[in-house]
Amino acid sequence: MIVENRPSGIILGEVVAKAPADGHTLLLTGSSFWLAPYMQDNVPWDPVRDFAPITLAASSPNLVVVHPSVPVKSIRELVALAQANPGTLRYASSGNGSAAQLAAELFKSMAKVKLLHVPFKGVGPALTDAIAGHVPVCFCTLPTTLPHVRTARLRALAVTTANRTSAAADIPTVAESGIPGFDVATWESIQAPAGTPVEAINWLNTAIREVVAGNELRQKMINLGFEPDAMKSPAETAQFIRLERQKWAKLVKERNIKAE
Repeated sequence: MIVENRPSGIILGEVVAKAPADGHTLLLTGSSFWLAPYMQDNVPWDPVRDFAPITLAASSPNLVVVHPSVPVKSIRELVALAQANPGTLRYASSGNGSAAQLAAELFKSMAKVKLLHVPFKGVGPALTDAIAGHVPVCFCTLPTTLPHVRTARLRALAVTTANRTSAAADIPTVAESGIPGFDVATWESIQAPAGTPVEAINWLNTAIREVVAGNELRQKMINLGFEPDAMKSPAETAQFIRLERQKWAKLVKERNIKAE
């Protein structure tokens, strides 16, 4: 396989949407990719019309972390601090329209608190300022953030998924920490251009599921902070993405979230 990285999801989607539908060009991308038409104008592809779902590959929570100087050690205490300082407590994310911002905005909605968003151009700069204490709270991806938690440069309060993650089973979920029903995962899916033969889609689904289920790759993914998740059929994958888009479209509209 040849991996081609592209500088933006918009360009990535356009390349794959226009590729030959022969099963030899695949798209691997994260959950926020599928919300681009809701957050940006003139997106040159349609997430339903132009792609054929194959399977999910993996999922990962975001981590809610604070600088060690922040006087909170749980989600309940963070909510209390935010309620006592409405609109002044700042949180960092990897950018406008990122999965991290979506998680934070849902958190604000469900916890009924006001936090001030400080977007960065990527998770690296967001973590740098969080570690330095310039931004007290960060909603950041688990794989990149967990090492800083383990070295005590940041304090983890919770993971954003409904269940605890294998990579950090000692960290509670937001849901069990006082906000029932909170469930946000950053998930990766694999797609083909629309029109790819059903036989090729089914073959790829079976092959990917077998590889992800293997002990070697599975453990590597867990070590990196991902939960292997390739147990869905193409139809189940399509349904999952439809439900996720419906879930987030409402929040994007209500909060007027725009991607950079």
